[in-house]
Amino acid sequence: MRCVAFMRNVNQGQHGHPSTDDIRAGFADAGCPDAALFQANGTIVFESDAPADVVATAEQSIAARSGHEREILWTPLDTLVELASKHGAVRDPRRFEFALHGGGTIDTNDPDATAEADRNRCELVDAGAGWALVRNRIEGEGHATPTVERITRTRASARGLPTVVRLVERFARSA
Repeated sequence: MRCVAFMRNVNQGQHGHPSTDDIRAGFADAGCPDAALFQANGTIVFESDAPADVVATAEQSIAARSGHEREILWTPLDTLVELASKHGAVRDPRRFEFALHGGGTIDTNDPDATAEADRNRCELVDAGAGWALVRNRIEGEGHATPTVERITRTRASARGLPTVVRLVERFARSA
């Protein structure tokens, strides 16, 4: 299965962050030597029949290699393909963020969840098992990660919808 991993709080190449080489080697140590890094924000595309095991091993290996612990969340590439198909042509795509999290499925109509999103100047647009799509009210702001973390009480990591669309265009066609 082709999967996409989001490392939390990574800016490759900056001091205090795992390097590109550390990330590649961590995924190789986890049995995915052909993992492809996408952009410089800790987005990784890999193939595995046991993605949760890959991610757990890669987290440990990257921390050991770099001295920087980072959580890694993952989803099947097919989830992003469906999301891009359904939401990729929205008006103002730069206001949308796709967040991975470990808290089940968010009910986008739950009053507590919508109130939390409202406090953070965003809206819950769509959600599925371990992911949510958030629309920020103000262009240039990004509230998906903290909003989803507060709602789910788990860690989250988000990427902009344009990034997701570019990733799908590049990797879904070569699958």
